[in-house]
Amino acid sequence: MRVTLGLLVVGAALASGCQHHRLFGHDDASGGATVRPPKPHIVWRPIPFSAARRAETAAYANRHYGLDTWRLERPRVIVEHYTAGTTFGSAYATFAADVPDAELHELPGTCAHFVIDTDGTIYQLVRLDTICRHTVGLNSTAIGIEHVGTSDAQVLGDAAQMRSSLRLTTWLQWRFGIRLRNVIGHNESLTSPFHHELYAAWRCQTHGDWTHADMDAYRSRRRRLDRRYGVEVGPPARPVSSGC
Repeated sequence: MRVTLGLLVVGAALASGCQHHRLFGHDDASGGATVRPPKPHIVWRPIPFSAARRAETAAYANRHYGLDTWRLERPRVIVEHYTAGTTFGSAYATFAADVPDAELHELPGTCAHFVIDTDGTIYQLVRLDTICRHTVGLNSTAIGIEHVGTSDAQVLGDAAQMRSSLRLTTWLQWRFGIRLRNVIGHNESLTSPFHHELYAAWRCQTHGDWTHADMDAYRSRRRRLDRRYGVEVGPPARPVSSGC
């Protein structure tokens, strides 16, 4: 009887372990089990997002995506940006001000879900269930991550900032089931299969930050973490023609 109970306990433990691996990872080539990526330390620094700003966001989503909501219901893309500034404070002030943006002159004001400072501090400005205006054609389905800096090369060369960026992106990929192919730079927005823009004048609008070559370097670093934690990498992205 004791032997039977012992075997049952061992069997239950093994089954539990297998279930844990199915939920949170897989066995790697060396026989060690991968685990889910840890959530990095995130400083909650919310920008004002009043009922009026939510209404402006819903109206924006309706005009540009045909969606009458301010909610980000199913993130499928992560877009990497740099702020084109040198301080977190200047980026925060820009996103906190709910005024028409200087480029496209529309409300709500621009924003990003996260800003990563040059010392590696990760700030979250907006809840992940809320649409932010950071990438034309993708705001209804994308999480935006800004990096304090003035070029891709500057961010790629900042060890602390990159370490935080890679950890945050890995955790978000795992949390929402986003493949590496859908971790893109703003400059790649027009080739994303999720790009959708109803307003014809904006259909080919994009930015120069995070070019394809620099994102390939970024994704190469990301790939190692994805494999370590069992995040599905998937095949390389096949760029979709935007007609632009």
